[in-house]
Amino acid sequence: MNDASTVRLPIRLWVAVVALLMTAPTLVVVPLSFTDRRSFRFPIEGWSLQWYGRFFAEERWIGALTTSVALAFTVAVIATVAGTFAVVALGRGRLRQPAQNGIRALLMLPIVVPGIVVAVGLFGAYLRWGLSGTFRGLVLAHVLLSIPFVMIPVSTALRAIDPTVERAAAVLGAGPRQRFLQVQLPLLAPGVATGFVFAFVTSLDEVVIAFFLQAPGLRTLPVQMYSSVTVETDPTIAVASTLMLLLSTLIILIPRLVAARRERRIAGRTLEAS
Repeated sequence: MNDASTVRLPIRLWVAVVALLMTAPTLVVVPLSFTDRRSFRFPIEGWSLQWYGRFFAEERWIGALTTSVALAFTVAVIATVAGTFAVVALGRGRLRQPAQNGIRALLMLPIVVPGIVVAVGLFGAYLRWGLSGTFRGLVLAHVLLSIPFVMIPVSTALRAIDPTVERAAAVLGAGPRQRFLQVQLPLLAPGVATGFVFAFVTSLDEVVIAFFLQAPGLRTLPVQMYSSVTVETDPTIAVASTLMLLLSTLIILIPRLVAARRERRIAGRTLEAS
């Protein structure tokens, strides 16, 4: 066994352990959503879809799910556009380096500041501005949290672009708008898609700020799950967790499947050309 294999084996074992610890709760929660009992008893003795029927029949659950999906999609679109423009402006703009670093640090601040601190600050500000308990207020708060998760992959994609490509487009007569739409944006597309996914999942799973800014008619699914756990305990919560897991997984996998299909298409064209 060579030195490289000796190093890789412990790393692979550690990755396997971490993956098992991360997926272990799923192996319990998903089956519990199909139980025929009213309690979280594991292993499952009987199987039933009654809790899925209850989830989609009760307005509080289906309304919370609809609110979460609409909120996450709206936030993902706004945060992706704002984060992409911010990265391009900072990376290709004329600001001096200290100013760029300061603005970038300010935009990335929500990652560093604890969520409870952000929630309390927004709650106090929203009370003065009349945004507490409104969909617009939730969108603004989640956009603030999601922009850093858009900037990270887009910044990585921007650094991978050869500046000579943009200079060549400028020499050929392309203006700033044309260079962005026809040169930068196609090359940034994988990073932008990744940022959209991150923003969507961040908004979908966020609970602390949504809990502070909720209203009787405006409650996201994570907040509804938290509130229900404090009042009653039944497998409907496991149904909500399963649906959240399924939705998050699909959103994460779709861009990867599209990218894999694109790579196969490019590889096929390369083989045909050769």
